[in-house]
Amino acid sequence: MHKLISELHRLYLFDEQRYLAADGSEHGLTPAVLAQHLSGDHTVAVQLVNDAGLVRALVMAFGGKGSGEQHWADLCTIANALQHELNLPAPAVSISGTAFQLWLSLATPVPLVQAQQFVQLLRSTFLPASTDILAVPPAAYLEQAQLPPCLQPSGKWAAFIHPGMGAAFADEPGLDMPPTPAAQLGFLESLRSIAPAQFAQALAKLQQHAGLAPAAAVMPVVAVPAPAPLASPGLLLQDATLEDIVRWLHARNIEPTFRHKLD
Repeated sequence: MHKLISELHRLYLFDEQRYLAADGSEHGLTPAVLAQHLSGDHTVAVQLVNDAGLVRALVMAFGGKGSGEQHWADLCTIANALQHELNLPAPAVSISGTAFQLWLSLATPVPLVQAQQFVQLLRSTFLPASTDILAVPPAAYLEQAQLPPCLQPSGKWAAFIHPGMGAAFADEPGLDMPPTPAAQLGFLESLRSIAPAQFAQALAKLQQHAGLAPAAAVMPVVAVPAPAPLASPGLLLQDATLEDIVRWLHARNIEPTFRHKLD
């Protein structure tokens, strides 16, 4: 559990992180509180915006109206665009119990308004015809979120998942039992945060595409890592086979457990 908490801090949490209690009050997210949250003893909503109005975790939700298959297809479209069109590191994928989520980690926090614009432009650029844009307001995935893994009121578990497993959760994006900390750690430890230059270049490209920034105002081109090849384990595969998933998990010393649905 300690290693999982460390990875969550590395990717998504501030040094002084806060959470929202059931009565609406804010409290410090101590390691003890986070451990209770991850173990299912007491689920809390993590405040993704700090007191200075900065954000370092961008959470995009794909749920609400429409079919689960379409939500998963939309997530894959955005995830692959992040890597191939914008040259950004692979995000994490999770199921929240009611929706699919993408988790983007920023190495350096940015103002909330900039984070909101980035996410909104991602959707309008790569999902221009998706009804999912109307189903999830910006604040729902930017200002607070329940950090996976955690237990939902429905009794289902939110959890990070293999990036090719989403289609299996189209009808029910949640787990019946708690995921193992080792498996959750395996999904996170190879992820990289988005560097400031990478984020600035990607935002400028999205702004230019939307006609919001003149060419002269676009950030100068900065050398960033090339997008991963199709065989990279970080790529989000919309139609990964069972063999792909098992191979990916075994490479990280994770023994897979699959749920079987009987009609």
